[in-house]
Amino acid sequence: MSYEPLHHKYRPKSFAELVGQEAITTTLTNAISSAKIAPAYLFTGPRGTGKTSSARILAKSLNCLKSDKPTPIPCGVCDICQGITKGYSLDVIEIDAASNTGVDNIRELIEKAQFAPVQCRYKVYVIDECHMLSTAAFNALLKTLEEPPKYVVFVLATTDPQRVLPTIISRCQRFDFRRIHLEAMVKHLGAIASKENINICLDAVTLVAQMSQGGLRDAESLLDQLALFPGEVIPDQVWDLVGSVSEKDLLALLDAITQDNAEIVLDSTRQILDRGREPLTILQNVAAFYRDLLIAKTAPNRQDLVACTQQTWTTLINFAHKLDITTILRGQQHLRTAEVQLKNTTQPRLWLEVTLLGLLPSANIQPQALSVSQVLNTPAVSPPSYPAAFSPPPAYTQTNHNSQISSPTPAYTQKNHNSAPQTVSSPAPEPVYTPPPPAVTNPTAPAQEVVTESQYDLTQIWQQVLANLQPPSRREMLRQMSNLLDFNGALARIAIKQAWYEKGKSDLPIITTAFQQTFQRHIQVNLEKATSSTSTSAARNPPQRDSNRVQQPPTIPSYNQPQATPQPTPAPVRQPIQAPPTRNEPVVTNSAPVQTLPPPLTQAPISQAPMSTWDNDEVAKAAKSLANFFSGEIIRLTDDAMDFTDATVSPDVEIYESDYDYD
Repeated sequence: MSYEPLHHKYRPKSFAELVGQEAITTTLTNAISSAKIAPAYLFTGPRGTGKTSSARILAKSLNCLKSDKPTPIPCGVCDICQGITKGYSLDVIEIDAASNTGVDNIRELIEKAQFAPVQCRYKVYVIDECHMLSTAAFNALLKTLEEPPKYVVFVLATTDPQRVLPTIISRCQRFDFRRIHLEAMVKHLGAIASKENINICLDAVTLVAQMSQGGLRDAESLLDQLALFPGEVIPDQVWDLVGSVSEKDLLALLDAITQDNAEIVLDSTRQILDRGREPLTILQNVAAFYRDLLIAKTAPNRQDLVACTQQTWTTLINFAHKLDITTILRGQQHLRTAEVQLKNTTQPRLWLEVTLLGLLPSANIQPQALSVSQVLNTPAVSPPSYPAAFSPPPAYTQTNHNSQISSPTPAYTQKNHNSAPQTVSSPAPEPVYTPPPPAVTNPTAPAQEVVTESQYDLTQIWQQVLANLQPPSRREMLRQMSNLLDFNGALARIAIKQAWYEKGKSDLPIITTAFQQTFQRHIQVNLEKATSSTSTSAARNPPQRDSNRVQQPPTIPSYNQPQATPQPTPAPVRQPIQAPPTRNEPVVTNSAPVQTLPPPLTQAPISQAPMSTWDNDEVAKAAKSLANFFSGEIIRLTDDAMDFTDATVSPDVEIYESDYDYD
């Protein structure tokens, strides 16, 4: 006689033998007893919970020959019951939907369903794994499923009801099979072991039931394998058979982690690997063990929630008293993160050891934040922070005026005209820039000879802002029609020609964004109408000094010279924009040393060479390029200046006068 596996031999033959599905058993039994047979049934649930067995039992109950009507207790010995059990009955057709997914298979089934049964009262179609049917096949089955012939019953079984069309589910009576309870499964496995004379201890039977995760077929298959071991079967043999890490090894590893002993952790890991366990399997078992440890910490009375023996559960409860919940959860998160890396690495053993060492308490020490008192008492030794686009210039260099101006020149300066240079204290980590104080003038000089020096080089700042302006199509227009009047580090005043003022206001958001990108902080931008005293050309191209003007040499920033102690500055006061001095009047400045902080620049200050060095060809080319940009033409070009007053421009550009005046 051929060998019959346990999960075939002990398949339930009646509703009374169905394990762990009492609600379904009661409902189907009462339906058969009262002759309320539905045209279609849908059995859903995890694998190994009795769906196909229940379909066969239902077919036997409808067609058993021991009764002249359907009975909930089929005999199991008549020709019909034997034919259904062994699979040769002509009127009970089992279809594997995974192999018959097309609409043609369903059409063939519908055609055969029109014929009356040969031997039985009902022709039963059992469609296993029905979620594998295509949408067209489901739609073809709809009408027949809703109104089949009176002697036809459909039973659809699936492990994935979400993939079954709602129109199919609504035409069936649905029964959800649940995972079998642990106690019911242990009792059933113990009965099978007793009948088959399998020498297995109770802890091993419990472990088998827990590992099957509610599937009776999986538990019976594993018990069938364990029956081949000589002698008594113990839990360690169960762990070895399924290829998992034993509870003893996991407890030793957990003990080493709790004691913060890295050497024992590595030694225990090596021993488990030497017994043939895969690194990924070890990691997954440790993660499951941490889950059991968390349950032991939070619910010590619920052993039914974990898959371990009573002795291991008691040990886990003792371990849980030594660990905090946050430590267990942190370890669980650490293992979950490392699992993805371990699956894809070419060195799984290495990363397994590193991951387990990361579970040590010493590896989870979190850096403590400094208290407020510690922060206040810590001396400020770090240099001032600058915008990301700038860095201090290495030295003052002379550059050609044709080179591109990419960043503004300095200079956050603090001037002290009445005291000798003094030592500067350490700057604060985040310096606050304030407007410079009014320039001190010579008391003997007339008031009109005073020249106010800006704290910033407005020309280069405006060039840098325009370089960051988006979209680029607006740059040239703003370059020609506007200029930067004043900038104090927090507020920028921009003058726009009156003819372009209304259109220029629409560019305020992109100008503000360009300032923010340049200085890495928010800058308030105010737009003003340009007047004769604040002409665009005067701010954009400062007048060049004549040879008879009293000139001061450029101030070269030096980081080694003595520095003055910064004085407290009053609240910011906006200084009025003064008219530029007359060319023939000398500029009176104070020769006291100027304290210069490292400016946030990427480029050294640029020396403006006299514009007279340009030859006529270069001026003509520049004028032609500018006229082409505005779709205009040059009317008159002299040696002294360029005049675009009569330029013809495109309809969307205002006619304006050129403010370019080259000496």
